[in-house]
Amino acid sequence: MFDVLGDLNWLGILVGFIAATLLGGLWFAALFPKAYNRSLGRDAGAKAPSTPLFLAGPPLTSLIVTVTSAILFTALRIDTYGDALLFGLIVGVGYLTANTVTIAINPNFPRPLLYAAVSGGYHVTGSLIVSAVLLAV
Repeated sequence: MFDVLGDLNWLGILVGFIAATLLGGLWFAALFPKAYNRSLGRDAGAKAPSTPLFLAGPPLTSLIVTVTSAILFTALRIDTYGDALLFGLIVGVGYLTANTVTIAINPNFPRPLLYAAVSGGYHVTGSLIVSAVLLAV
């Protein structure tokens, strides 16, 4: 069932990865920067660090999530938009957002529920977009 590496939609993975990465930049830098900063206990207008880890880490993890989703997508033989979006919702809520909440509910996050809402919203939206792209491309 999981012998699908040769069947992966590599163009879909590339497009999905680019879309998820662009969404992350838009989400955290343009749409919700103040809420994200508040969730981390920073000044609402604080700028993100420009370290190599901060700049390369999110795109790298987006690539890993996109490839993993593509493997499951292919193994499950998803071929309709309804199933693709349901898959995206299950992954976005069931894995990505749930894990985000687990990470946030520790003493280092001053506003864990706000962090979970902002980051979880990104993860669900990104997962839905990646799933739609994997089917469309």
